[in-house]
Amino acid sequence: MVEYLMQRSVTFVAESVVLDDGLEVQASDHPYDIIAYLIDEFATTKRNLFSRVSEWLLSDKREDKIDDFSQEMEINGFWSIDKREAIVQTLLKNVDLKNEFHCDMKFYSADELAQHVPTCKYRSMTCQNEGCYAKYSISQMENHDSVCPYKMIPCEQKCSASLMRRVMDRHCITVCPMKLVNCPFYSVGCKSAIPQCKIEEHRSSDFHSHLLYILQGIHKEASVEVLRKRVEQLLQKYSSKLANIRDLRSLTYKVKDLDAKLGPLKVCATNEVDVATKTAGKLQILEASDTNKVTEKGAETRVVGFEAKPQSLEVTPTNKDSIEAVKAEIKDLKQNSSH
Repeated sequence: MVEYLMQRSVTFVAESVVLDDGLEVQASDHPYDIIAYLIDEFATTKRNLFSRVSEWLLSDKREDKIDDFSQEMEINGFWSIDKREAIVQTLLKNVDLKNEFHCDMKFYSADELAQHVPTCKYRSMTCQNEGCYAKYSISQMENHDSVCPYKMIPCEQKCSASLMRRVMDRHCITVCPMKLVNCPFYSVGCKSAIPQCKIEEHRSSDFHSHLLYILQGIHKEASVEVLRKRVEQLLQKYSSKLANIRDLRSLTYKVKDLDAKLGPLKVCATNEVDVATKTAGKLQILEASDTNKVTEKGAETRVVGFEAKPQSLEVTPTNKDSIEAVKAEIKDLKQNSSH
């Protein structure tokens, strides 16, 4: 395979690739993609000869398997890393068509080369992050540092911790004190998402709201304004008994108990308010209609610029009866709401 890659990399040029659907696209000129393409090409031609190697060379998890294979070779002393690096350098020079990853300068003496090496932007270096042994040219240092899994970085959720990039996701969704969680009173209506470390602060600052949510579950027909007054009554009389309760179940039981001790709630249900409003509106319409009625048959009404058609209206005692009935209805509603 090495011999094939060496020979093929010398003759390789960025070719057009024809896809299965007939579309033609330009092949990538990045060295990594070129070497991957050549390995695929080699594995395909030799599939029948060593199908097992070809299978993992062509698989989606090829990179992981290659890493495992490399470690196994290193442990067994087979195909040492020095030999592999020498092969990689040769392949890179062959396929780095844009000279982005290797130095193409030539020197006529060892002294000239020795003077150039310390300042060459392609000189090799090893990552300084603890646990990372990656090697790259110094020109790629920033690129590697931005993705190095062993780089120590501040927590993405702004907690005080600094940790390796490779464990950041696990930290953020498990032990990070700034992880967002639902309010403990989420099930009764508080939909706030708060940092885990600020739950107690939220409980204290939103205590009134939490009591209101609990009372809404107890008195489902009561208006919000009535329940807010009930919250104030509870806090004025039983603040010390409620302040130290932290969990939803215990606070709900305690609120039910103390709410019962305050006596029946004077409920002004929303639907009763709506009925009273509509009834009052009906009364105004009837009174206006009674005042403005035309009392003579065939009366002719004239408006400046327009002439209305003669209307025939009869006066009956119906309107007076209706007005009295609506007034009685409003009186009953007021009496019921006062109880």
